[in-house]
This record gives sequence, C-alpha cells and structure tokens, in this order.
Amino acid sequence: MTATPARAPVRLEDSYARAVPRLSVAWQASDAPAPRLLVLQEELAAQLGFDPAWLRSEEGVAFLLGRVPGGVPPVAQVYAGHQFGNYVPQLGDGRALLVGEVIDAGGVRRDLHLKGSGPTPFARRGDGKAVVGPMLREYLVSEAMHALGVPSTRSLSVVATGEQVFRERPMPGAVLCRVAASHLRVGTFQYAAALGEPQVLRSLADYAIERHYPHAADAENPYLSLYESVVAAQAELIAGWMAVGFIHGVMNTDNMAISGQTIDYGPCAFMDAYDPSTVFSSIDHAGRYAYGNQPGIAQWNLARFGETLLPLLDDRTEAAVEAATAVLLTFPDRYEQAAARVFSAKLGLPAPDPALVGVLTVLLEEGRVDFTTFFRALAGGAARELFTAPEAFDAWAARRDAALPADAGERAALAAAMNRINPLYIPRNDRVEEALDAANEGDLGPFERLLEAVRHPFDERAEWADLAGPAPAGGPPHITYCGT
Repeated sequence: MTATPARAPVRLEDSYARAVPRLSVAWQASDAPAPRLLVLQEELAAQLGFDPAWLRSEEGVAFLLGRVPGGVPPVAQVYAGHQFGNYVPQLGDGRALLVGEVIDAGGVRRDLHLKGSGPTPFARRGDGKAVVGPMLREYLVSEAMHALGVPSTRSLSVVATGEQVFRERPMPGAVLCRVAASHLRVGTFQYAAALGEPQVLRSLADYAIERHYPHAADAENPYLSLYESVVAAQAELIAGWMAVGFIHGVMNTDNMAISGQTIDYGPCAFMDAYDPSTVFSSIDHAGRYAYGNQPGIAQWNLARFGETLLPLLDDRTEAAVEAATAVLLTFPDRYEQAAARVFSAKLGLPAPDPALVGVLTVLLEEGRVDFTTFFRALAGGAARELFTAPEAFDAWAARRDAALPADAGERAALAAAMNRINPLYIPRNDRVEEALDAANEGDLGPFERLLEAVRHPFDERAEWADLAGPAPAGGPPHITYCGT
C-alpha cells in the first residue's frame, strides 16, 4: 500500500481517562500481519476532521488499527454488568480499545473505539480478536440505524488484519473502528459503585453530566437530573427500535449506553413477520431479549443504573430509594408516549392514537404480516393484500380512515410523510448473511450493494427491488451469533 500525501490526523484527546483513571488502563493494539482496508465511511471521516485520503494510506490504515505514534495512549475500559440477568463484577474491553476522543465539526466530543484489536487485561481468556463477518455486520447495521433516524453509534472503518482467527472454523480477522458519543454504560456505573470508593463514582457521574447532560449541573439535585435524563433518552431509543422492528439481541447492562445511543451490534437482527416473541440470538434460549420484551428490559436495566446512583442522590438511603423509584416509574409512560407518537406517524395519523396502534399489532401478529412491508403498503393503498383474512383489517382500516382529514391533498401529504419515515430497505436477515458469506470469500460486491440501499432506506429504486422484501417463507429460523 503506498502512502497518499494528505494532511495529518486530527488531535486526539483523553478526557475520560483523565477524569476517572481508575476505570481504564493504558494498552496497545496487537499487530496485524497484512492489513487491508475493506470499507471506510468517508463522510463520517470528514465530519471527524480526517482526510479520507490519509485514512486510506498505509499510515492511515495503521491508525485505524490503533497505531497512534505520539498521540494519547489507547486505553481498555473496565465495567461490570448483568449478562442475561446474572451479575458479573468485572467485564470490560476484552477485545477493544478506546483510541481517543475527537471534537467533530459540530463541536461534539466523540470516541474512536476499536473492536477486535487484541486481548487486554479484561479479555477473560479470550483471544481478543474479531472476524470479518461480525465486524461488517456492525458496520452495516449501524449505518442502517443511523439512516433510519435511530440514535446509534457509527462505524468508521473495517480493516482486515491478514490473519486467521479461529471460531467454529478459521476465519479472516478484522478490526472495526467505532464512533460513539461515549462508551459510558450502565455497567460502567455498576463497576464504579462496586469499588466502594465514593469519589470514583462521583467523578464518573460528574463526567457523564458534563459530557452528555450539561443542563443537569444546574438542577437542584444534579445526579437525580442525570438519572431522569438517561431514563428519558432510553424511552425514546427503545421506541425507535420498536418502530423499525429492530432486535438488539443482547440487552445486558454493559450494552446500554447512558448517552441514549444504540451500542454493541452483536447478534442483532430485524424482525420480518410481526411477532413480539421474535428472537434471533443463538444464546437467548429463554427469549429474555425478544422484540416485545425490550421496553421492559430497558426499565430493568435502568433500575440497575438507579441503584448505582443512590449514594449520590441523598445521604439518607430511604430518601434516595424513594427519589430514584419515582424517576424509574416514569419510564413506562415516557416509552408509551414515544411509541404512540412514532407508530402513529408511521400510520399517517395526524395525532397519536395508541388504541388504533394496539389493534393493528394484534392484526399483524395474527396474520404473520411482514412488519416493514406493511407500512409502505399502507401508504400506497395495498396493505389489504398482505392479509389472508382481510375482514378484520377492513374494520381497522375504516377506523383509521375516519381519523384522517377529509381533504384529498392533506391525505396525499400524509402518505408522502409516511414514505419518508417507513423504510423500503432494511438489513434483511437473509440478505445480510448472503453479503457476509460473500465477503468472507473476498467478494465485497453484495455487501457494498446492500450497504448503499440501507443508507437510502426510503428511496424507491428499481435496481434494489430484490432487497425490499422478506426471505421466502418456509426457510429455517434465522440465527445470529455475537462473533466472539
């Protein structure tokens, strides 16, 4: 690879490592024997202040693998977490590194974070590596979520390392560079609280307020305001997931970012036929993180977050618990209001109508109707054809029709608005697997085509017609794996 003359990389900062040094350790990425850039999000690179041409150079690719001569030292972050409901006192970046922070074009501080960069002190006997398929999956799905308007981390690049990594078989290794508002998790607070060092927890909470919710600093109780802000952000986020049929797959507390972004795309997938019990993860045997359980699990995770903040809320334990509980109990109403708003907009309703949305979900489940297809068909007047027994749909449609304005022009405007929020193209599970299988064999063509479609999810194009529908019925259940 030949170097391309271009300006030097942006200045990296390490505010997190300096603010709470007890929660990370300096570490270096492993060497990559034959690195090769597979994909680069050039628009995002420019937003971060990087010259894409430099990132494509030999020096730039080394940077994307964690080689930052003269910069701030990369760190591995430590955190705890409840994994499938079971508390693990120490987790952390077992195969990841926080390379540093940059201030983007909008003045926002953002993390640059690697996945698959080699073992760290928190690797727990793992090899610390990642393989091409799961890293391209995160790149693809995070780009899709961003295009759909759901708060999400972004992916800057995927670099093949040139080594074979053993999973169920030898597979090509890769490193993903992820961009996030931060990597502060519920699990980060759980670890800090368990240390038994009050100043560490306080420093972490102060840092979170300064970075994400600065308005809380002026509140009567800044830490209670922090909690309220995170609860509100998560209610909006989960409503966004539900509106696009997204299933995270591993909603452990260490995978919930307090920023309100979706983080850690492991065994994630998008629902085809509407079914609240849908699970894709190979390890979620009991369906804990099924599509329909996600709001409840979010509240459960937020309860764990509230527990960590109790020493900061009030010196009197009973008063602290009472204050935190009052905030936590606002989550169901916050979520229901957010969900009613986004689903009503998907239906073209001029005002939220939770009852009409509720009846519809029953009909979709009974009819095994494809979730994504339905909303586009509704705007185009073809939704009835998706139901094998359409009589119940007819009754629902009459109720919806009565809620719409009588003016034809206003109705047309609502239909157009529906098509601006209801996607044609999502990362359909069968198409994702086809693209990743091809990429593992060295052919990035199917991946690049699917990526381009999900980056423009609302724009109907004839050349992408085959990407719009679900997989043929009757195939085996789709299963996803975390890739570790």
